[in-house]
Amino acid sequence: MKILCPTKAPLGVEMKSRRSAVAALVFALSVSAFAALGGDATSVQVDQARMKGSLRSVQKESYAVHEITTSTGTLVREYVSPAGKVFGVAWQGAFVPDLQQLLGTYFEQYSQAAKEQRANHVGRRPLYIQKSGLVVQTGGHMRSYVGRAYVPEMLPQGVTADAIR
Repeated sequence: MKILCPTKAPLGVEMKSRRSAVAALVFALSVSAFAALGGDATSVQVDQARMKGSLRSVQKESYAVHEITTSTGTLVREYVSPAGKVFGVAWQGAFVPDLQQLLGTYFEQYSQAAKEQRANHVGRRPLYIQKSGLVVQTGGHMRSYVGRAYVPEMLPQGVTADAIR
């Protein structure tokens, strides 16, 4: 006869519950941890680790630029305001970086606008999206891609969109 302790769940149920809790925690942390467009700059190191790249930071007069060179050679720049918010991102290299990671909460707006633009234009061409609160420009060809995205309203005083490159 097997006696079960009434205060404990069977081992299999307990392990599944723990795994689910850990997975939910990891997901919650990962969603908020990236220095995505419009996000907090304190997580630039997390982006560096996720991209498996090296980090170099440059302080400009009105903002900071955090440059991440990925293991594949793509250069990603994250532009951070004095308030600590990412107001722009840019990339160049052989591969397009994970735009969902870089654009964060703006990714859905970008994705929808890109689908609309592709539906209205035949063939391959640079992508230029200018929506309320978001500008994205991408282009290039195999092994040589460039792009930038920024939130015009978040540009620090005295900084123009030309600074994001």
